Amino acid sequence: MSASFPLEALQAGHWFKLICGASYQHLPVIRNLALTYALAGADCVDVAAEPAVVRSALAGLAAYERLTGRDRPWLMVSLNDGEDLHFPRAWFDPDRCPTDCPRPCERVCPTDAITSTGVQRDRCYGCGRCLPICPLGLIEAQAWQVDAAALLPELLDLGINAIEIHTQVGHQKEFQQLWQQLQPWLPQLQAIAISCPAHPEAIAYLWDLQELVGNTVETVIWQTDGRPMSGDIGAGTTHAAVRFAQAMLTEGPPGHVQLAGGTNAHTVAKLQELKLLAPQVSRFVAGIACGGAARTPLAELLEPLAEQQRSLEAHPEVLQAAVTTAIALVGPLKQAVGGATRSIPAFLLRTP
Repeated sequence: MSASFPLEALQAGHWFKLICGASYQHLPVIRNLALTYALAGADCVDVAAEPAVVRSALAGLAAYERLTGRDRPWLMVSLNDGEDLHFPRAWFDPDRCPTDCPRPCERVCPTDAITSTGVQRDRCYGCGRCLPICPLGLIEAQAWQVDAAALLPELLDLGINAIEIHTQVGHQKEFQQLWQQLQPWLPQLQAIAISCPAHPEAIAYLWDLQELVGNTVETVIWQTDGRPMSGDIGAGTTHAAVRFAQAMLTEGPPGHVQLAGGTNAHTVAKLQELKLLAPQVSRFVAGIACGGAARTPLAELLEPLAEQQRSLEAHPEVLQAAVTTAIALVGPLKQAVGGATRSIPAFLLRTP
């Protein structure tokens, strides 16, 4: 496989990206998620712009290279141009939590980040499901912003390939400030992704960003974030992402359109039904990114190993089950547009 295979996947319309979460820093799980989805055929892994997180993801991708002899997928980091719903972490004072509280926050947390001692911040990726469900309203979101100028040199030295900028309607000034900070580093990047939540003015806003970005970046990915961080809630969440993508394809600026925010196992079928995939139409959806829908099905397999600080490849039966689960999500997009679908590698069936 050539080093350009992620770009080829974008151009052909079968790009798949794993989203680990802009605030999620549970390092052992990130390592094993990166390995699993690389083996399943993912073209990119998106993680928080934090050196420890990047190293963890790269460790998983290095394991992939050792096991397969293939070039690894791209590694992307997420930045934000101001306060953004993808970059908070939940917080509450556990001393104020009543002992008789039924703790619905624990039940809705997809990463088991909430315990009786508070929020495990390395596991919280900011989905916000716990905030409205607290009976006493004790949980709040604490936002943070990545210092791109300070972090990017180190992250590029580590080996990242691309960045994703989270923005939202009305952030023209904030985006421009961040874009100016990024100028020295743009030539070292394979691609820039711009992620924006659905909004009635989103298309016009993204045209404003297109004028700013211009031709300074060869590969631009517009991430249509239909319903942020909701893909593991239910089948219907995919509709918002698909509607946003439809609008981008017909009215939006040039570049690759990639779905996120509510994407799940039902997304490919919906895109096929609406004839939005290659080669059904001249301008097509270039790819899909999955976060919760990709991580949640693997939690029971990967969490125990993470707690014991064990590598996934040391447990071939668990690795085989994890990759099989991941292929069920990645494979339909690859098959739908004639991309290469990975079978379970033979080494997974051998005892080390």
